[in-house]
Amino acid sequence: MAAGSCLLLLLLPSLVTASHSPPGCKIRITSKGLDLVKQEGLRFVEQELQNITVSDLHGNEGQFQYNISQVKVTDLQLAFSDLNFQPQQHLVFNINNASISLRFRRQLLYWFFYDIGSINASADGVHIYTVLQLAKDEAGRLKISNMTCNASIARMHAGFSGTLRKVYEFLSTFIVTGMRFLLSQQICPSLEHASLVLLNSLLDTVPVRNYVDEHIGIDYSLLRDPSVSTDTLDLDFKGMFFPRVREDQELENHAVEPVIKETERMVYVAFSEYFFDSAMHSYFQAGVLTIELQGEKVPKDLEVLLRATFFGTIFMLSPSVDAPLRLVLQVSAPPRCTIKPSGTSVSVSAFLNISLVPPDRPPVQLSSMAMETKLSAKVFLQGKALRVQMDLRRFRIYSKQSALESLALFSLQAPLKTLLQLTIMPIINERTKKGVQIPLPEGMDFTREVVTNHAGFLTVGADLHFSKGLREVIEKYRPVPTAAAYSSSRPTEPSLDPSSL
Repeated sequence: MAAGSCLLLLLLPSLVTASHSPPGCKIRITSKGLDLVKQEGLRFVEQELQNITVSDLHGNEGQFQYNISQVKVTDLQLAFSDLNFQPQQHLVFNINNASISLRFRRQLLYWFFYDIGSINASADGVHIYTVLQLAKDEAGRLKISNMTCNASIARMHAGFSGTLRKVYEFLSTFIVTGMRFLLSQQICPSLEHASLVLLNSLLDTVPVRNYVDEHIGIDYSLLRDPSVSTDTLDLDFKGMFFPRVREDQELENHAVEPVIKETERMVYVAFSEYFFDSAMHSYFQAGVLTIELQGEKVPKDLEVLLRATFFGTIFMLSPSVDAPLRLVLQVSAPPRCTIKPSGTSVSVSAFLNISLVPPDRPPVQLSSMAMETKLSAKVFLQGKALRVQMDLRRFRIYSKQSALESLALFSLQAPLKTLLQLTIMPIINERTKKGVQIPLPEGMDFTREVVTNHAGFLTVGADLHFSKGLREVIEKYRPVPTAAAYSSSRPTEPSLDPSSL
């Protein structure tokens, strides 16, 4: 029994480590970002409360019969409101001393006297306290999992006019008390629908598992529930790319976990080396890290130099001396990303095969060189797309056969480096030009972005702005049950609309 307990204690640290998978991508929303969300959210709450429907109120007192109907909210004053982070409860939305103006239709019957018209009323001292709990759902998407709400109205007034004003004032106690009760009972259900249905449909616009291009996709599923402090909300995303030919492939994460300490900007997004390594590993698995140049695509100066270098071999192949040259550059292993405070680099190992391709005859290989290159990578944010610009920093070629042949290839070092810079690098940068979308809801964009490198990860600090209102996005993506179930289980195709990035 004691031995079993000791074994459990020894295994416990490893079990804890295994359950806490490091994120490839991490997003922090600060209290400054929450202030912006509050401004847009307050407009949304006002719109929801204006659509409150209150049941008709009717009754009788002695010979008096009354009916109140067609209750409409005409104005709201929600000046005193707060949206705060609260540990264990996540988000607290508090409205104090608000006022709601109403207008409704009156009908009164007293013996043979019948009166109709409108009444203006106001609910003052309205207090609404709402707690939103955020969690990861089964698909790994951020959702509002629960909501608690408490609403109260301190006082209510109604203005009466007309020939039977004195009668209405007599009945005002019954009418105002009834309206106050009915109105307070409708506030929380309205906000509950707005949160659990409408705002969750907005969160459905965050990309979770979607295709980047025809070769790879990305998994932005949450690894765990949000972590909330008094000033920040942190979200840990898997941040793993996958090849579309093997969508179930998992790449183990051994990279440094991003640590965000800053709080000056509205939002921070951190990417570890694993994020970029999984992208390059997926492209490698998809078999697209190969570039072929043949015939006229080979630069003329380089072709002359290659023919001179391999003249003896070519001469022995006569009459195929005039056959076109073919250069095949093939990456031999998944490239690796290294992020340091001084910058980001990518190490690439590849083979360069040089061949003659005589018409109607099998290709004749002249040489197979090993290449080692180091590329500098400039990471930047444009819209919601993270993009990378590559530049050749170091380049070395050598023969796989012998040191003597490596020495003979020394004269090709400079022209092949020029080939990479002028021909290959533009092709690579064209592929990375589109970038990959960062997981933010539609209608929310970054501004004033700043990229900072750290040891093993980089962060992008930015401010936020709403390019579309919450209502506009929600109306566009108002949930349809069958469509929602389908979209959460299948990766989505990349958008062709540049404005979505």
